[in-house]
Amino acid sequence: MSFSQYIIYFIIVAAIPLWAQYRVKTTYAQYSKVGVANGLTGAEVARHILDTNGLTNVPVHETKGMLSDHYDPRKKAVFLSEANFRGRSIAGAAVAAHEVGHAIQDQQDYAFMRFRSALVPVTMFSSNISWVFLIIGMLANVASFMLLGIILMAVGVLFQLITLPVEFDASKRALVQLESGGLVSSSELPQAKKVLSAAAMTYVAAMAVAVLELLRLLLIFTNMNRN
Repeated sequence: MSFSQYIIYFIIVAAIPLWAQYRVKTTYAQYSKVGVANGLTGAEVARHILDTNGLTNVPVHETKGMLSDHYDPRKKAVFLSEANFRGRSIAGAAVAAHEVGHAIQDQQDYAFMRFRSALVPVTMFSSNISWVFLIIGMLANVASFMLLGIILMAVGVLFQLITLPVEFDASKRALVQLESGGLVSSSELPQAKKVLSAAAMTYVAAMAVAVLELLRLLLIFTNMNRN
């Protein structure tokens, strides 16, 4: 790649996640100001969906940080950020339902979720060590080290790929639960969908960046072998 191509590449790689973060923050900010008609807090929405699905043993906890909401499969618990735990907004209801969607996946032994969980320790190891081999391979011009680094990085790309169906499925489950449980009205459902769609774009962006970086390294490896 020429210098100008590298500049264009890095601009694209930087712009994709920034765009995704901007979209999720602006969409969340918009609908966090729109009150949900039933007046339920995010915690109450989560509790209702959990109980409806027989997950009465799964607690809902408040956690610090903005958009720090998550489901912990090890603790079997839903964690909602303060704004969503206490707030009574469309955004809070949507996010709460999404995290409960992960709890339902866990309950039903959703295959992609199990696969992603199994990949977590492998991905953490491969992501930390891959750059060691990549840097040595590029600086010393050793193709075998470069290839090993690329293979290790590909594990992270696989993790990002598996994450997509897990997140999209959780959002799909969330919308079904919100509608079937009467937790949002028919006019509020499209708004909840916008919140979840914006949030999903952060995972799509992460996947796109990971794939672009892997392709760039493969190009370097190919040129290395030609030389």
